[in-house]
Amino acid sequence: MTKKIKRMGKASTPTRTQDPEGTRQDILEVASKEFALNGLSGARIDEIAARTKSSKRMIYYYFGDKEGLYLKALENAYRLVREGEAKLDTEGMEPMEALKRLVEFTFDHHHQHEEFIRMVMIENIHHGQYLERSKAIRDLNVTAIDHIGRIYKRGIASGVFRKGLDPIDLHWQVSALCFFNVSNRATFSRIFGRDIGATEAQTRLRRNTVDMVLRFVAKTSALPRD
Repeated sequence: MTKKIKRMGKASTPTRTQDPEGTRQDILEVASKEFALNGLSGARIDEIAARTKSSKRMIYYYFGDKEGLYLKALENAYRLVREGEAKLDTEGMEPMEALKRLVEFTFDHHHQHEEFIRMVMIENIHHGQYLERSKAIRDLNVTAIDHIGRIYKRGIASGVFRKGLDPIDLHWQVSALCFFNVSNRATFSRIFGRDIGATEAQTRLRRNTVDMVLRFVAKTSALPRD
């Protein structure tokens, strides 16, 4: 009888999961969608557990509580975009082409990951208080500034970028254009009666976004002549 109870106790422990990292990642992905849809206060752990075929106990085992899960989901969202940037291999490109590629990636990533935009919007509603607790997010975003800063420095050295720009300001401008494309798509489409999310519109806006950033950064003499 004692052995039977012991076996039952082990079977209910989350560490017995055959793929704990896979389970954890699955919970994070589902949680990201739940938080993006309903916010921190509206998200339900029961719903996340049901959609991952796990249990509340397992979720609390991995993440502590709902706020802990929310913070890890936020960290994971930032990690995905920064990992994507790291794979671009812009070091071997000419500065203008490297910046173009980075802007294109940012536009595409935000378009394809609406939950990332919504989670950032939700965190802004919370005045960044959860993000402030995370050293991981701060470290991840340092790499974003380093990346665009290196491209800008090479552009200055080769004489194609104008001097006097702050890489953080440049990152802000790129993020603003690509972020607004998702965050305000629904309201903009309703107000002006035009589907901003349509393929033709997105193709045009992507091209315009790249053009605006390059023209902002480039020396006049480096811009292509029409």
